Amino acid sequence: MHHVYVIQSERTHELYYGRTKDLKQRLTDHNAGRTKSTRDSRPWQYVYIESYRSKQDAVDREKQLKQY
Repeated sequence: MHHVYVIQSERTHELYYGRTKDLKQRLTDHNAGRTKSTRDSRPWQYVYIESYRSKQDAVDREKQLKQY
């Protein structure tokens, strides 16, 4: 499965939109500072997740969410 997710910084309340195949590892990466764009606003928590069988469907949805 491919997942589109929204995480929110517990410190700044900003939102970040992303896509992954491994939700647990991806949140660990964000909170460990391994993602440059989210490093300064740790910690993060999931606030929304959608799952897709097709990678392309997930890519398209992520692009759509990032336009808002």
